[in-house]
Amino acid sequence: MKRKLEISELIFKIISYVLLTAFALCCLYPFLYALFASISGRHAVEYNEIVLLPKAVQYEAFSWMFQQDTFWNAYSNTLFLTIFGTVWSLVVAVLGAYALSKKRLMFRKFFNFFLVFTMWFSAGIVPQRLNYLATKNVFHSVGIMDDKWMVVIAMGMAAMNIILLRNAFENVPGEIEEAAIVDGATEMQVLRRVFIPMSKSTIATVALFFAISRWNGYFWAKEMVSNDWEKPLQVYIRAKLDELVYDPETINYWNKNYATDSVIYALIVCSIIPILIIYPFIQKYFAKGANAGGVKE
Repeated sequence: MKRKLEISELIFKIISYVLLTAFALCCLYPFLYALFASISGRHAVEYNEIVLLPKAVQYEAFSWMFQQDTFWNAYSNTLFLTIFGTVWSLVVAVLGAYALSKKRLMFRKFFNFFLVFTMWFSAGIVPQRLNYLATKNVFHSVGIMDDKWMVVIAMGMAAMNIILLRNAFENVPGEIEEAAIVDGATEMQVLRRVFIPMSKSTIATVALFFAISRWNGYFWAKEMVSNDWEKPLQVYIRAKLDELVYDPETINYWNKNYATDSVIYALIVCSIIPILIIYPFIQKYFAKGANAGGVKE
């Protein structure tokens, strides 16, 4: 039989639901505004008439955007960086976390401290840029001229994600590992058949962190990728923002039924859609994975 809620509990639940609903709407509204502005007419966008619903609906901004070869090229570059960057970063993180989770690792405390130290203190943008430039020169010297690979490999390490995975691996019962070793399993077999399956929630969460980081990557992709044809979507959006919104000549000669801002909003909407598609499939692992990796027993 269900227990009847007391007045204080009922009031607390109502307030909680109201606040959570308001917070959810505040998070959702910017995306809805971008969507509505991308399909609204020029006058409504330029005079800030859009509040809740689109006005003078048109889809020409999306049509114009889809006809641009540079858009699809930038999109493919972003997919390349996200897919290969996530896989590479996940391999590095899993191997590093597995090693650091072992108490028998020589100088384990030093390596763990050094990993955390990089989160406390950063060398700064200038040394980091010089390091990336040196890495880029090494890549070019061995014949890798595609700068996207440099972004994938050189930026493949994230201390926070390694710590999450390390904590998750440390929570795997030692008896299971010992049983696998007794049965003749090698280190890689123990990792592949014991630790990874038992930590899949944390691995899925870390993979999502890596994917979002690669998908939204802007600054270093802009700085390190010299060929415009290899630059990702975020850099492309910024270039279009400068061209369509901040260039007075473009604004003065723009004679279409949709505003230049509508094109930018359409680009933003298209850049968000893949993450919105992927997130529901990973959401069930998110809370469990973050808790498993964030708490050390």
